[in-house]
Amino acid sequence: MKRSYCMFLTFSLLINTNNVSGGETEVMSVTEGETVTLPTEVENQKDRLIVWYFGPDKILLAQINGKAGSTWTKDRDVKLDNHTGSLTIPNVTANHSGLYNLKITTSNRPLYKKFIVKVYAQLFNPEITCEISKKNSEGSSVSRCNLLCSVVHVRDVSLSWYKENSLISSISVSDLSNSLSLEVDYEDKNAYSCVINNTISNKTKQFNTDEHCPICKVSCFRWIYLLMLPFVAFICIISSVVICFCKNKAGFQKVNLEAGHAEKKSALTTTDQV
Repeated sequence: MKRSYCMFLTFSLLINTNNVSGGETEVMSVTEGETVTLPTEVENQKDRLIVWYFGPDKILLAQINGKAGSTWTKDRDVKLDNHTGSLTIPNVTANHSGLYNLKITTSNRPLYKKFIVKVYAQLFNPEITCEISKKNSEGSSVSRCNLLCSVVHVRDVSLSWYKENSLISSISVSDLSNSLSLEVDYEDKNAYSCVINNTISNKTKQFNTDEHCPICKVSCFRWIYLLMLPFVAFICIISSVVICFCKNKAGFQKVNLEAGHAEKKSALTTTDQV
């Protein structure tokens, strides 16, 4: 009988020890600037002491004493729900990432729970730039677009190129800025896109030939200029000939008119003398 009682007592102590030192761990992923709430799963904190700790050193962050009716928080950037004791962090920053320990003390035994908050940087659309190059292929010159997809002020993200819905290439970005290149034929009409993503969000930039590689506009204007140049020169020559002809004709008419006036004047003078 004594042996059975000792075994039962030992088993009970092991259970209590596990409950005190252990507890489930929940991972919360959030983007900078958003709000995250760490729930206690308690409907009413009355007659309970709820304490929140932050970091591996378990720095006291906030607590609510149901019996005393008191609430305390270390920082103004965290809030406690007066009914449940849940911890809310508005406008999350990278400084809020880390381990949060929750201790709920009741009349029976303390309950523990852990939260790991992972804060990710806000993502912006990647930038696509393009350089045009010429390559000779089978005796003909082929235009190539050297695409460069770039991101800045982010870390711990992936940068990828997609053709339609198929992944072409991808890199992991651990620095604040990085880029990923892709070479395509200018005449390639497939849909390409550059995607930046982390665990919880992504941003996509579609590649548009006319927007990012306006080689056609330059070439078209060049050909239009070359085609229009002879026509403009011809118009200028014709215009010059017409202007010269008109000037010569006007000068000739003026000379004839002056000659006519001179003859009339001479005739009048002769008549007067007679």
